[in-house]
Amino acid sequence: MSVPRIASAVALGAAALLALAGCASQPTAEADEKKPAASTVTVEDNNGSHKISTPPASVVATDNRTFQTLSDWGIELSAAAVSLMPETVSYAKENGIVDLGTHMEPDLESVVAVAPDLIINGQRFTQHHEKLAALVPDATILELDPREGEPFDAELKRQVTVLGEVFGKQAEAKKLTDDFDAAVARAKKAYDAADSVMAVTTSGGEIGYIAPTVGRTIGPLFDILGLTPALKVDGATDDHQGDDISVEAIADSDPDWILVMDRDAVFAADEPDYVQAADILEKSDALKNVTAVKDRHIVYMPTDTYLNEGIQTYTTFLNDFAAALEKAAK
Repeated sequence: MSVPRIASAVALGAAALLALAGCASQPTAEADEKKPAASTVTVEDNNGSHKISTPPASVVATDNRTFQTLSDWGIELSAAAVSLMPETVSYAKENGIVDLGTHMEPDLESVVAVAPDLIINGQRFTQHHEKLAALVPDATILELDPREGEPFDAELKRQVTVLGEVFGKQAEAKKLTDDFDAAVARAKKAYDAADSVMAVTTSGGEIGYIAPTVGRTIGPLFDILGLTPALKVDGATDDHQGDDISVEAIADSDPDWILVMDRDAVFAADEPDYVQAADILEKSDALKNVTAVKDRHIVYMPTDTYLNEGIQTYTTFLNDFAAALEKAAK
């Protein structure tokens, strides 16, 4: 073969190899383009300012109010308080999440193995902040519990807004806050301040009193909606089982509406001694002449409320309450 032909063949071979190399590297380049670009975001929580690398590589969640939001957004969790999750949250059915247990008997040491760079801590687990910080000192601990003295509705919206910034879900967070605001506005419009309202919780077959403003879960709705209390009890607390109250006291106050959280529904519904809230209230001889009972003006919070007190729970309940008010006005 002549020298020119040899040179030509070599050149063609080299060109072919380069073309193949280019084809082989193309999928890798495309894969790199699909990966979200690493960046940082600075957010404020209950303890100050935090600079967080996004997207976080290993996320731990212990705050019940955030589980539904994180689940709906498809956020992958390395570890969480799975034992405190209702079945309505998809994480409860996932086997790959390390369970940190309950706040009463937490397995906090297990958090070390997942090397989190972000822990969304709060509600029942707030008390364990310092120990978590000691176990994983390089992790950012974000706490967004509603702060005492701040409007509760604004605090619920702050929580999801900050989480939206952290996970690049700003549009989804805005949808949640817009839906909540719409539900508040609907309930406010439908409510007549001349109607008195009583809030209660049921547990162990007993009725507990939920005080306006300070009472667990439903209490803040008195301020948000401008509800007229049927009864005010001195020294009321935010106890999770409500304050002691007799059915006679409820009957004497004769509320036009009763708002109810069935505390046991989410974890004790299968227990043989469980009594549904509706049976306790609607089948009570002592309450049968109460206006709310006679007129069927009793509105129950979603059954998973006690373990799922996020903004979605309140939006659902506010719409349920508004629907009941609208129906009663017809």
